[in-house]
Amino acid sequence: MSLSPRVFRRALTIGLTGALCATLSTVALAADQGKAEGRLQITTLSNKPHLVSGGDALVRVDVPPAVALGKVRITLNGTDITPAFRQDAAAHALEGLVSGMHLGRNELVATADGPGRSSRSERLTLTNYPSKGPIVSGPHVQPFICQTQNFRLPDGSFLGAPIDEDCSVATRVDYVYRSTAGGALQPLPGTASLPADVAMTTTVDGVTVPFVVRVETGTMNRGVYQSAILHDPTHEPPPSPFSPPRGWNKRLLALHGSGCPGGWYIQGAAQGGNILDVTRLGEGYALFINTLNHPSNSCNAFLAGETTMMGKERFIETFGRPSFTVSTGCSGGAYTSLQVADAFPGLFDGVLINCTYPDALSIALSALDSRLLSNYYLNGNPAGFTEAQIVAVSGHKNARAWYDLAVQMGRTDPVPGRVDPIPPSPLLGGYNSAVWSPAVPTALRYHPVDNPGGARPTVFDVARNIYGVDPATGFARRPFDNVGVQYGLEALNGGVISKQQFLDLNERIGGYDQDASFVAGRTTGDVGAIRRAHQSGVTLGGSGGLASIPVFDTSLIYDDDQVYHYQWFHFAARERMKSWNGHTKNHVMWRGGAPITALFGIPHPYGLQLNAFVAARSWEVFIDWVKAYKANASNAPQLVKVLRHKPAAAVDGCFTPSATPDFIAEPQTLSSEPDSQCNALWPSRSFPRKEAGGPLHANTLKCRLKSLDPRDYEVSFSADEWARLEATFPHGVCDWSRRGEGEVRVVPGASFGPSPENQVFDVTAAD
Repeated sequence: MSLSPRVFRRALTIGLTGALCATLSTVALAADQGKAEGRLQITTLSNKPHLVSGGDALVRVDVPPAVALGKVRITLNGTDITPAFRQDAAAHALEGLVSGMHLGRNELVATADGPGRSSRSERLTLTNYPSKGPIVSGPHVQPFICQTQNFRLPDGSFLGAPIDEDCSVATRVDYVYRSTAGGALQPLPGTASLPADVAMTTTVDGVTVPFVVRVETGTMNRGVYQSAILHDPTHEPPPSPFSPPRGWNKRLLALHGSGCPGGWYIQGAAQGGNILDVTRLGEGYALFINTLNHPSNSCNAFLAGETTMMGKERFIETFGRPSFTVSTGCSGGAYTSLQVADAFPGLFDGVLINCTYPDALSIALSALDSRLLSNYYLNGNPAGFTEAQIVAVSGHKNARAWYDLAVQMGRTDPVPGRVDPIPPSPLLGGYNSAVWSPAVPTALRYHPVDNPGGARPTVFDVARNIYGVDPATGFARRPFDNVGVQYGLEALNGGVISKQQFLDLNERIGGYDQDASFVAGRTTGDVGAIRRAHQSGVTLGGSGGLASIPVFDTSLIYDDDQVYHYQWFHFAARERMKSWNGHTKNHVMWRGGAPITALFGIPHPYGLQLNAFVAARSWEVFIDWVKAYKANASNAPQLVKVLRHKPAAAVDGCFTPSATPDFIAEPQTLSSEPDSQCNALWPSRSFPRKEAGGPLHANTLKCRLKSLDPRDYEVSFSADEWARLEATFPHGVCDWSRRGEGEVRVVPGASFGPSPENQVFDVTAAD
């Protein structure tokens, strides 16, 4: 979203004060099987063995009962590292932090003497990548602007200048504490003793500790990472996987940011979420984040997934395994949570999202449609559409809502200074192409004439490793396609627009070229780019990790009038899960929240009070849900556990619009009609592709075509009119009953290089 980071930090504070790729049950099953077969079993606990980063890995060796733990010898690349492992007598296993790996393949071997055989051994290959990355996201995108020198630390100082071209700095640890006087956390004067005014906090586990927080800051995958956790350095040993801080409740919270426009080619000088959240820290939660998880710095959710994977690995190697990991976020933080959870199964055990979009691409693609409509309507309008008619074609509530989505096409437009007649919004202003962070020098920026080889500021080019590159232009391939789309079909069949208006609109609607300039013909999307968007989860599918974890969606921002935070995006995300999984039993939707204007400080009768109520209640129900299913140690499939332990309060519903709201339990549906209590209170509108007959999930990016059929229309066309239709759609019209071209399931744990495991595309080898 293009709202300022300050506005969204405020929204997140008010609205929500608040990667293991194999589950622990899977690890346990494998260990039990190995023991039953009388063999050693080696398992990595901090990440998958082929995705290790930074030279370290937390490793477990399960040992058969007949073999004494002291008889096991462990080597790394031939060097004995047995002393790095600790004995777990209860589990009859060894755990250790394996360090000192070289880049590439490393051989870990566990050997033991035992009865019946002179010796037995097992080996595991660990593939280590640099902490600078990349691992699975493809080659680092260039240019890339370092900003460590502008990154402010908890004590008010700055992180310092980078030490290499990958924006690296030395890792550092700072301590902050909460005073008995309350307020924000402040720097701890020293680590020899605690100040007299240090407050105490009691965690959700009932453990009372000084409110002192350890904040680790460093660089990872070219972003600035941070973790925060309760830890008293004056009385506790340094944290390790074997001596975690007393105050940690073994729960881990991943934070993300917001936005998208301008989120390219920069490291980021600030995080997108509050790593010093006194509410969650005081309850004992640990938090972690990276500047590349803030879409305003990096609008590439697949890169965010890789970064999250590396960040969680680092956390586990520092503090140990969490009992569960959850993710939360609003707007860009919501779609990052969803996309990371889906494409990287196992990183998150549940997501609690609000102000929801499925992904940044959904905003961009619908905005491309909306701006085609605005171009037709505001530049001639030859068929004489009224504003009400064109609003009906757009699906939105009013013209302002339609225009506000149209201006978001700017995130696909690389040409600076584009002028557009869209009436400026009082909140967003007018159309803004080529959005850049001021940190990127002008000399590096694309211009079609002055600098055609410059970096292009679009959601496509920042993810060029996924979309691929057109060798003819050097630009990222684009997934937008409107061939066969019958704009205004529902309005025609509903008698809202005339046949002549329908025909003229579709004859003249046109499309875009690679520079997002209007062209007369329709746009043909690149099928390979579309397929990879689905495979990578850059367009959210819902068939990966989201299929078997709790997904809890709340509104918090309710506004179908302006600023494009529209309710249909919530429903689109859920419909994608249903489309692939056949159900949404693990998805809960609560509706009701403040209008967007309340976040700009415009007074509202209940706005932020309602948000605070919903945020607190949804967090409580969500955490109870995750805690309950993660405590189930049975061999049942994860989805079975999730549904078996779903709390009674985790049902669809909405809240009455007041500062002290009541909850109305009923299934949530997309409708602007008062056909239910919730739809009467919180009506929701549509979008151009749905009004063209498309699906609610809005994930058929390039429709399959079918022949024109008079039975699809509630009107009769004359021979001349039918000939115009055939000329407009010479290859047919969209068949929305079928999945689109390239519309495939997400590939869980996909790689776009350099990791060869599960690699679906290598941009360096493509034409």
